[in-house]
This record gives sequence, C-alpha cells and structure tokens, in this order.
Amino acid sequence: MKRLIGLSSWVCRVAAPGASTILLALAIVSAGALSAAPARAAGAALRIAVVNYGQLLQESPQAKAAVASLRAEFAPKQHSLQVEANALKAKEDTLKKNEATMTQDQRDQAQVDLRERYQALAQKQSEIQDDVNTRRNELMSQLQRTLVQVVQNYAKEQRYDLVLADGVIYADSALDITPAILTALKSQPARRAPAGRIH
Repeated sequence: MKRLIGLSSWVCRVAAPGASTILLALAIVSAGALSAAPARAAGAALRIAVVNYGQLLQESPQAKAAVASLRAEFAPKQHSLQVEANALKAKEDTLKKNEATMTQDQRDQAQVDLRERYQALAQKQSEIQDDVNTRRNELMSQLQRTLVQVVQNYAKEQRYDLVLADGVIYADSALDITPAILTALKSQPARRAPAGRIH
C-alpha cells in the first residue's frame, strides 16, 4: 500500500502553513491589566513572561493523550486497510504467476477485477484519511482551549501582565514559565477525549 495514514505526527503539523487556528504569537493579558495601566505607579515594571507553546503541544499529558486517542480510534481501520492491501498484492502476484495458463478473457477479467479492487481500496484510504484529519482537528481544538485556559489561569494567579508565546525572537530564560505550565497541566485530572462521531 503506497499511502499510509499518519496518526502520530499530527501534533508536529499544527505549526505548518494552513494551521492558522494555532496562534504563533499568542499574547495573554491578565484580567484588568490594560484598564489598570493608567493607575500604575510611575516607573512600575510590567510583569512579562513567555511560554513555549510548541513544547506544551509536544510534552503535555493532554497532547500525548490526544495522540493516543487518535491512534486507538483509527488503528483498527488502518489495520483493515493494510490487510486488504496485502490480499490484493497476493492476488496480483498470483495473476502474474498464472497468466500464461489463462485464456485472454480470463486474464482480462482478472485484471479488471483487480483494478476495481485497487480503486475501491484507494477510495477507502481517502475516506479514512479525511476522517483522521477531521478528528485530529477536533482534538487539536480541544487541546488548544485547555492550554490557553491553563496559561491564563496561571498568569492571573501569578499576577503577570503579559504572557507571550511562539513568535518571540528572544527572551531571557528567566521569563520562561513553560516548566510551570507543564507542571500545572500534569496536575490536572486525566480526561478521556470524547469519542469521535465519525463512521
């Protein structure tokens, strides 16, 4: 089978062109920070932090759970496609081996049958890949909301005025709150991803 369906690399593709729902320069301003700015004492410094959003997507338990959920959901269908592809390859090999002893009509019919089966398999592959993409986008949307919410909550609790994510050209490591966010994510109760409604 020439085209296999990718399940585990989905997280890596979220920063690719076209995945515009991911904010590559995410700014999270704590509640009231802007409205309170005029009242800030002269010379008082803003509390600013940065978070490595890509690292959260790779290392957070929620991201790993989403990948595992996607794999578990579609692995049976992927296995079924592989079995069917192997059967068609065996049938094709048998045809090539026996075609010298077959009549022209038998060869023509066998070739037509094989071609139709390959076309049907390709259609199944395409449909399942579409389902994978749809489900991956659903899980990514859920993951995004979780990550942003945790970062916002942490920023409010720690009284940060501004939190920047990917897209920052330079930031001192002292500003990086990614480890703290990962700790907060790991402390959250494990949740099973809602089952997809794709058939």
